[in-house]
Amino acid sequence: MTSEHTGTPDDGAAPLPRVLCDTAALAAAAGDGSAGALWRLAESGRQLDANVVHLSPGHRVDTHREPDLDVLLLVLAGDGTLTAPDGDHPLPAGTLTWLPHGSTRSLTAGPDGLTYLTTHRRRPGMTIGTRPS
Repeated sequence: MTSEHTGTPDDGAAPLPRVLCDTAALAAAAGDGSAGALWRLAESGRQLDANVVHLSPGHRVDTHREPDLDVLLLVLAGDGTLTAPDGDHPLPAGTLTWLPHGSTRSLTAGPDGLTYLTTHRRRPGMTIGTRPS
């Protein structure tokens, strides 16, 4: 599914599907102590943002709220806990979770760490504009 021609919007050709990464290999490599974003979707012309993130055992993403974007979170390896206003929700490998915009949540990695994929609509880039009069 890869091609020499990327079909970017700039050249007028239709974009082609592309294999981006091996998430199992990323998750396995996270066992070497890597933490944070292991991979980011960076293709030009995309409408989505996506990240593969690893939290070391016991580490957490503090309570936060995403006011504008729904997020899908897929646990690739390890396990953890999603804490929301309605309580704790276990996140074993393979769990797919919807985090609706406006929801409050935190994540805590289990004893083997937590590797997960998130995806959401791409945020528009910052632009310089004029102030309204």
